[in-house]
Amino acid sequence: MRVCRGAVACAALMLLSTAAALRSDPIRPSTSGAPKLRASADAAHANATFRSKEEAFAWAKKDHRRLLHVVYRVGDIDRTIKFYTECLGMKLLRKRDIPEEKYTNAFLGYGREDAHFVVELTYNYGVDKYDIGAGFGHFGIATDDVAKTVEIIRAKGGKVTGEYGTVKGGKTVIAFTEDPDGYKFEILERPGTREPLCQVMLRVGDLDRSISFYEKAYGMELLRKRDNPRNKYTVAVMGYGPEDRNAVLELTYKYGIAKYDKGKAYGQMR
Repeated sequence: MRVCRGAVACAALMLLSTAAALRSDPIRPSTSGAPKLRASADAAHANATFRSKEEAFAWAKKDHRRLLHVVYRVGDIDRTIKFYTECLGMKLLRKRDIPEEKYTNAFLGYGREDAHFVVELTYNYGVDKYDIGAGFGHFGIATDDVAKTVEIIRAKGGKVTGEYGTVKGGKTVIAFTEDPDGYKFEILERPGTREPLCQVMLRVGDLDRSISFYEKAYGMELLRKRDNPRNKYTVAVMGYGPEDRNAVLELTYKYGIAKYDKGKAYGQMR
C-alpha cells in the first residue's frame, strides 16, 4: 500500500496495519520532517493483485484491522516509564535496548499488545529533548473516575494542566495532564471501557481531505463529525469500530488554519 507524501496535513505520519503486523522498527531523528508511513507485508502483497483503485479501496474496508501502536520520541525513557506506570496506571509490557543502533524502545499500555492499543516510546541515544510541534494534540485515556485519577496524578507528582469538569456543551467529565516531555493526555470518564488508551487527537488543515484519505487508504469509518462554529473548530472521529470498544483517531480542524508544524517528536501510528 503506497501513500503519497503530503496527502494529509499534520496527520500524514500515520500507519494503520493488520492485527498481525506487530513488528517494531526504530524511529530515528528526522532531518527533513518528512512523513513516515509503513505498510504490512500482507498489504504490500495484496497491492500487487489489485486491478483498480476501487478494488483496493473495497479490500481495505473488508480487511480485519485495528490500531496497534502509537509511536513517539522521548528524552528520558525511564522518567517517562515512571510517569506512565505510577500516574497513569499503565503497565510496562516490554523494553528493548539496541546499542548498535543507539536507541531504546519501551511498550506500555493497559493490556496485552495482541488485544490492546499501546504506547511505543523511543529514546535515541544522546537526544534529551524534542520539538513536539503544533500538529499533535493529545492522547485520550478512559477511566471509571476522573476525579480520583487526578488525585493520583497529583499525589505522584504529576502535572495537571486542566482541572476535571464537564465538557463545554456536553456531559462528559474530563481533565488534562501532561507528561515530562510535554505530551498531553485527556482523561475521560467512561466507566467499564474495554480500551482505556482510547484516542489520539491530531490537528489537520483540510478535514474533508483527511477523512477521505483515512477511509480510502486505511479503510477507516467516519464514526462521527461535529462542527462547533462558536469556538471555530470541527472534529471528526475515525476508527475501526465503536469508540467504547476501540481506540480511535480524532481529527481536529481549526477554522482558517491550513498547515501545522509537525515538529520531530511524534513518530507514527501502526
